Amino acid sequence: MMILPRNIHHIMFGSGQRELSEADGLKVDLCRNHHKEGPEAVHNNRETRELLCRIAQTEYEQTHTREEWMARYKKNYL
Repeated sequence: MMILPRNIHHIMFGSGQRELSEADGLKVDLCRNHHKEGPEAVHNNRETRELLCRIAQTEYEQTHTREEWMARYKKNYL
């Protein structure tokens, strides 16, 4: 069995959001093809990126309000 290297992807990134994503635990472990290289990779595919953002917001809102999400991340994905 071949083990593929993993890449940590900060779901929220850009304009200082990577640090917030790290602090809030909004990150996932992806293989290279789903992180940066493949057609469905989060850095190449808007649908994949927004799916992760929806999941992240849903998880965040389990312990925070929508208003707190908007103040922190500026965009509603739900």
